[in-house]
Amino acid sequence: MDQLHPAKAIFDRTVEDVGNIVEFGHVNVFIPDQQLATLFYVSVLGLTRDPFLMTSTDNMWINIGQQQIHMPTGGPQVLRGTTGIVVPEVSSLRKRIERNGPKLRGTAFSWAEENGAIELTCPWGNRYRLHEPAEAFGPVALGIAYVEIDTPAGTSGGIARFYRDVLHGNAHVGHDARGAFVAVGAGMYTQLIYRETTAAMPAFDGHHIQITLADFSGPHERLLARGLVTEESDEHQYRFQALVDPEIGDVLVEIEHEVRSMRHPLYNRQLVNRNPLQSNRHYAPGREAWPWSAPLD
Repeated sequence: MDQLHPAKAIFDRTVEDVGNIVEFGHVNVFIPDQQLATLFYVSVLGLTRDPFLMTSTDNMWINIGQQQIHMPTGGPQVLRGTTGIVVPEVSSLRKRIERNGPKLRGTAFSWAEENGAIELTCPWGNRYRLHEPAEAFGPVALGIAYVEIDTPAGTSGGIARFYRDVLHGNAHVGHDARGAFVAVGAGMYTQLIYRETTAAMPAFDGHHIQITLADFSGPHERLLARGLVTEESDEHQYRFQALVDPEIGDVLVEIEHEVRSMRHPLYNRQLVNRNPLQSNRHYAPGREAWPWSAPLD
């Protein structure tokens, strides 16, 4: 019988390995002003406030494709790094910046273009880098592509070992040995990137990121054995904060992880994303929504 696909190695199968971290859900930072946050995240960035959950004045969930930024009201927190976001196109973003940017004067807001991306700082200092869809981001037209986290020099190897040995994630050290790359999602191609820096690290202020694990209990046992679990939230969730080198136990960097199971009620929740090009003056029926996936080539 003829074989249509001979049994020989013609693909790099490791490219398809996901690891135990099957979803990156959100970044969470406290902000002091919900109205100012609406101006930046909705009016400038063109993103969508979740219309179903956290709709009062003490918290805001911003949808970005299948992921979110959560912003409870409180003293401002700043992620030590940059969140990379894919948007369908950036030309309208420039127009929204020009129209609404002056309203953000007197805050930490700033923006610049570099290498085809637009870099923005929110009113309280959180940094974002917005890209148009590209092959490196997979079939994504709208979503969080990566969260780049500053980390002290010499920590990349230990961070990669932590994600591999403790969480059983897919992690490696970059070619220049100055960054650890962690896959955090099956279909979204999202990465955590721990980028080494010699600059002084500000004190950790309590912001967090949320991930979902397929094997939920195994990492919990390994974290618990090392004394790293900081919160037993409920049957679907726990938290930890310190990343340690599994070989020597030293704390490498701190960033709180909200860890969920695939049985969490919000796992793989389908989010609403609006088309920011729609307006009352330039309206096209049936085009209110913006899909998060890119069209097939």
